[in-house]
Amino acid sequence: MILSIPFPSWIHPQIIPGFPIRWYSLMYIAAFVTAFFLYRTQIKERNFPMNDDELYSLFFKCIIALLIGARIFATLVYETSDIYRREPWLIFWPFRNGRFTGLQGMSYHGGVIGGVLGVIICSAVKKYDFREIGDMFAASIPLGYTFGRVGNFINGELWGRITASPLGMIFPDATAYPASLDWVREAAEKTGVPIPAPDALMNLPRHPSQLYEAFFEGVVLWVIIWLLRNKKPFKGFLIGLYLFGYGLIRFILEYFREPDIDLGYRFEIVKTSLPQAFYHPALSFSTGQVLCVAMMAAGIVWWIVAARLPDSKAIRVYSDQSMTADSADRGADRGADRKKRRKLRHKAKRK
Repeated sequence: MILSIPFPSWIHPQIIPGFPIRWYSLMYIAAFVTAFFLYRTQIKERNFPMNDDELYSLFFKCIIALLIGARIFATLVYETSDIYRREPWLIFWPFRNGRFTGLQGMSYHGGVIGGVLGVIICSAVKKYDFREIGDMFAASIPLGYTFGRVGNFINGELWGRITASPLGMIFPDATAYPASLDWVREAAEKTGVPIPAPDALMNLPRHPSQLYEAFFEGVVLWVIIWLLRNKKPFKGFLIGLYLFGYGLIRFILEYFREPDIDLGYRFEIVKTSLPQAFYHPALSFSTGQVLCVAMMAAGIVWWIVAARLPDSKAIRVYSDQSMTADSADRGADRGADRKKRRKLRHKAKRK
């Protein structure tokens, strides 16, 4: 009896086979749309002083910052060749050898860095409180992230380690191993996969780690943060909760996911002769795990800082008066800016 299932043959990376439109791109769009509506819901339910034009502008700019950070970080951290260092313009060039390939390679952790910087800059320019804007983003993003990992699954990429559990799945593009190896035969016997000739290559069942991440890093983390959005103890709490929560969940799930073959473990305290696709020592850490530890540390430090910042009391719902006053302040700032520009133009004409 085979204790695994094959990757569904009817799933293809392209929406229409033969056309360069991929499900992965559609998943990105679905993620951004989902996050946008969750963000807008919070704006409405809290009566937050932000009109639709400001909302669209803020969200668009932060998404651009997120994509830039995700792309740059992926090329610097996960690309082992020096091509992007030697030819940095290729980072955002979607063609290779005259053929459209898109921007292949995005880093989640780079997206977090880019997104946070985008929120900080936009908040400073528009005179919003970064802690409140960031909290609303933290309650919006995780569910959108689910779509990204579903896109990885559809692409048949970022699969997990070899497993004998009933959850195992045989991915067609996963690395195959010689049937002559003892551990390969042992894994095949446990999962009921027929053992071919000793010199044949075997594709063994893997953890569908993309779906694990979609559920736990996306749905579960979102539910936790969403339920706490109106119960946070201080401004900025949800930012720290997102950083720490995602880092913790991803760190654990990395034990089920095969590390990038060309990167392996960043720290290998306990060495093993078994391939990393089959076994992950508890004290060996992948690139993703190292970055997740940094995220958890950042979340804890931010909690300590945010709780001690002035005016840290959480504002759950704004009154109409506070909304009017805040909007009036920003309107006055914009009016002052217009007056300055008129004076400068007048002086230029006199000269």
